[in-house]
Amino acid sequence: MSRTPVSLPQQHQFNPYSENGGTILAIAGANFSVIAGDTRQSEGYNIQTRYAPKVFRLTDKAVLATNGFAADGNMFVKKVRQRLEWYRHAHARDMSLHAIARLIQTMLYQRRFFPYYVYNILGGIEDDGSGAVYSFDPVGSYERETCRAAGAASSLVQPFLDNQIYFKNQTAPPGSAHPTHLPLAHVLSLVIDSFTSATERHIEVGDGLEMYVVLAKGSPLQGLDTIHGVTELTNIPGGERMFVIRRSLKRD
Repeated sequence: MSRTPVSLPQQHQFNPYSENGGTILAIAGANFSVIAGDTRQSEGYNIQTRYAPKVFRLTDKAVLATNGFAADGNMFVKKVRQRLEWYRHAHARDMSLHAIARLIQTMLYQRRFFPYYVYNILGGIEDDGSGAVYSFDPVGSYERETCRAAGAASSLVQPFLDNQIYFKNQTAPPGSAHPTHLPLAHVLSLVIDSFTSATERHIEVGDGLEMYVVLAKGSPLQGLDTIHGVTELTNIPGGERMFVIRRSLKRD
């Protein structure tokens, strides 16, 4: 006696997203912020391009780093810049950093049912001259932090930052306390060490490193004028100053 084969139900799925690797991070100081990202774009073990910037200038004192699905990230940065340009034309001034953070939160939450698959980190200078970092998840939840990493190697980089920036699992020397803020030169060395280590350990991180530095109005250069490969992006004399530092992350 033969049995009629039973056909099982088939589930059809639609997934428009892709993970394009790379890592971003940001660290806030007393009067500066450093926002950095590598330039490799990949899909799995396939390198699509060796120069795909993940860090974007928004205003003279705000920088946005995006990571995740590259197409969504590029589109989101384009839309944020458009909204900031509308604000600039309407009010004859740039939007403040905390207002940009709220704008990004609103734009992400509006797309919560079909979200931008990007993790955003916003860094820059607040109106009071302090450095600030805001981190976001793809549906808009955000918080202000001192440091944050996201992307393929975030599980490697974030514990390192927790130890070196927040001094977690460290005991202060007798009679002293851990500093509240680190100097810029030390922060830049931590960023370079973070990406160098991630490049050695992770196939989706590498090729190039871009570090944006935003200094508060009237702040000293803190050694930036002695670093090789620094380019100043400042538009308005007498205001906040912005610099970009580019390095090579040697890995095939």
